[in-house]
Amino acid sequence: MTLFLVTPSNAIMGDATETNGHVDPGISNRFGPVQKDGDVQMTDADPQANGAASKRRARISVDQRKSYAELESSEEDDQPLSKRRRTSAKHEDPETDEDVPLALNGRKLPKAAETAIGDESDSDVPIERKLASQKKRIQQKAEKDAQASRKQESAKAAANKKKPVNGVKKEPVEDAKKPAKRASTSKVKTEPNSAQSSPAKKGSAKATPVKKEESEEAEEAEEEEYRWWEDPTKGDGTIKWTTLEHNGVVFPPPYEPLPKDVKMKYDGVPVNLHPDAEEVAGFFGSMLNATQHVENPTFQKNFFMDFKDILKKTGGATDSKGNKVDIKDFSKCDFQPIFAYYDMKRLEKKSLPPAEKKQQKAEKDAEEAPYMFCMWDGRKQKVGNFRVEPPSLFRGRGEHPKTGRVKARVQPEQITINIGKDAPVPPPPEGHRWKEVKHDQEGTWLAMWQENINGNYKYVMLAANSDVKGQSDYKKFEKARELKHHIDKIRKDYKKNLKHELMVERQKATAVYLIDQFALRAGNEKGEDEAETVGCCSLKYENVTLKPPNKVVFDFLGKDSIRFYDEVEVDQQVFKNLKIFKKAPKKEGDEIFDRLTTSALNKHLSNYMSGLTAKVFRTYNASHTMGTLLKEMNATGTIAEKVKAYNDANRKVAILCNHKRTVTASHANQMEKMGERIKGLRYQRWRLKQQMLDLEPNLKKKKGAKFFEIDEDIDKEWIKEHQAFLIEEQRQKIQKKFDKDNEKLAAEGEKEMKATELEKRLEVIKDMEKKFNKENKTGKVEAEGKGPTVDKIETAIQKLEQRIETMELQAQDKEDNKEVALGTSKINYIDPRLTVVFSKKFNVPIEKFFSKSLREKFEWAIKSVEEDWEF
Repeated sequence: MTLFLVTPSNAIMGDATETNGHVDPGISNRFGPVQKDGDVQMTDADPQANGAASKRRARISVDQRKSYAELESSEEDDQPLSKRRRTSAKHEDPETDEDVPLALNGRKLPKAAETAIGDESDSDVPIERKLASQKKRIQQKAEKDAQASRKQESAKAAANKKKPVNGVKKEPVEDAKKPAKRASTSKVKTEPNSAQSSPAKKGSAKATPVKKEESEEAEEAEEEEYRWWEDPTKGDGTIKWTTLEHNGVVFPPPYEPLPKDVKMKYDGVPVNLHPDAEEVAGFFGSMLNATQHVENPTFQKNFFMDFKDILKKTGGATDSKGNKVDIKDFSKCDFQPIFAYYDMKRLEKKSLPPAEKKQQKAEKDAEEAPYMFCMWDGRKQKVGNFRVEPPSLFRGRGEHPKTGRVKARVQPEQITINIGKDAPVPPPPEGHRWKEVKHDQEGTWLAMWQENINGNYKYVMLAANSDVKGQSDYKKFEKARELKHHIDKIRKDYKKNLKHELMVERQKATAVYLIDQFALRAGNEKGEDEAETVGCCSLKYENVTLKPPNKVVFDFLGKDSIRFYDEVEVDQQVFKNLKIFKKAPKKEGDEIFDRLTTSALNKHLSNYMSGLTAKVFRTYNASHTMGTLLKEMNATGTIAEKVKAYNDANRKVAILCNHKRTVTASHANQMEKMGERIKGLRYQRWRLKQQMLDLEPNLKKKKGAKFFEIDEDIDKEWIKEHQAFLIEEQRQKIQKKFDKDNEKLAAEGEKEMKATELEKRLEVIKDMEKKFNKENKTGKVEAEGKGPTVDKIETAIQKLEQRIETMELQAQDKEDNKEVALGTSKINYIDPRLTVVFSKKFNVPIEKFFSKSLREKFEWAIKSVEEDWEF
């Protein structure tokens, strides 16, 4: 198992990484080294960097250049791979491409000066280096386990062959991919697709009739008891359903034109627009507060291009007198009146009484109720995204080149419906028709259409907690579990093939190494109008920087256009291979793996295991690492401490999978708020201690004066600000409680309370103000509550201490996770059964890890394993 940990700070483990003077390969140093004075760091601007052919010598020490040259010249098997190098063009099928054996080419590698980007610099020991020994140990154990499991399977197979049949039909060997635990066969529905399998219909024809209510309850109970993950009949074959009924999709409401007094302005003049053009102007105007988009030059350019097209199609703009207004300069457009209107509408909606909000939600839910569920093989299943996306401006993720383009309104004529042959087809909106009606039993989609921005197909699917979605997740994690039986052979082969004579084989081995060791995504080729994101197979010359003797810097836009920057230490042979792959005449824009495609790589991997692709490594590495850490873990203490222990392990896995995120703009503000809340609790603790002194002044001698001192960071000015905050907080609580009580009275048809009742309740605010003012003057705090005693106050202090400790743990956790997307690894890459194991093993409520929707999504995991389950 491979553990790749790359984080800017907060070292978790302290294991040494150097053994016998050699640094373990496969270690990452994200964000680069910390340079000391005098270190020279070369950049990509240097023409010598990364193998560029040039007569100028790179800035590198003579000793370093000499030692590296001696190292490379001693390896005969690392001669250049071919005389004629392809640069940017890839072969359609690299598997069949002929290649020149490495040993037949006599050209020498370029000197170190042609590939190095600078001297190594000293740096603080990063977390991933400290975790190197743990990573290596986990990986070695995984390989041993794989060998042992294959031997065990072979022994079983041999034993089964030796057993005499004696005319008795052999029982099939239970597949290794089945769940670890299984309910008795009597509880498993053998006909899950049949509507005849309800309890009321089993048995003889003379079964006692039941009432409708009892029948419905029995059917509901039967649905709840259906455990598809224990049903061996599900998931076989390609037919996904036999019968399918649903009510189609929900379209967004039609556009409501702006009031006549609300106009976009051009060069200070209000203009009249066709409703279609006005709607597009409203898209931009309504989001002026989203500065990260509306101030983005690409966003502005794309929006204005589409806006001008709409203007052209709809007759353009006119002023109040009907004169044509030629809108051709974006800087002269003023959308502020539109923003003010929509902002006012948002505030109005927000300030609606809770009862009215509740009523509106109930009305909306009632309208959408028929679309929320479908009948899938006679079983009621929840539908996921049954709403058609409303028109808007495309935002995209990261640095998407099409951000700001207009997402057109989807019409029924663009939508294809998938439904059972005998089921009634849902009617399209009046005056429209569906594009097509299909009966695709191999598809799990209910409706589909093609969006206009990227040409991607959008699908209406079942919800995450449906059987079909659950089976998909289950199969994904079982596929990763299967990889553990083959991982040793895969690693042995790619290490051997790092020195293969054929270019294509050497590139293939190097790519698998990077995918396995550093969790790089495989990557697919992108079109000109798509975001320039890359993965392993599509790495460009400029994305890889080499730093002798064995450091590699990856710098590229990864999935969702999020920058991936990582400095890693690799196996010496991998470093040499990358150097060869970057050799002149390659230049910026050319691909490193010019003999390899993602499809070819996945085809190669499928030889080891059916269905194995590059992305399975990420799931396997994440789950296996978590499983290993879980077995070694002994989480103790409070629930909060146990949750933090889980999050620490999850953080390691998230870093392993490169689930890095940019620190949100609100992070600092959130941390400040948490700090203020903790500070407020410490202030309350001090007040309680002062109340003890009020009851027994001699306690100051018994416990010592230091026990009763206020924390240094809490001064008089802060106390006054905090007291004002507490008063306002209490005022809001009273107001909300008063409003809620009135809503309840109104709902029950009773008379609402008058404003005088609210004034009476607010009298406690005046008492709080008087009390705080007195405390500030005298410096003493009087004991509060009914019958206060020192013992009661000490108990309250203990509870407060626990709250402070819990919040401090949460704050530290939040700070540690600011650059790591824990949710991505926990939901998509760590087998959810491992989280369930942690929950049961250490007696932590599963609600601490999975929200309600995730508990529904992973119901199969929660119900299928106990604390002794292993990945």
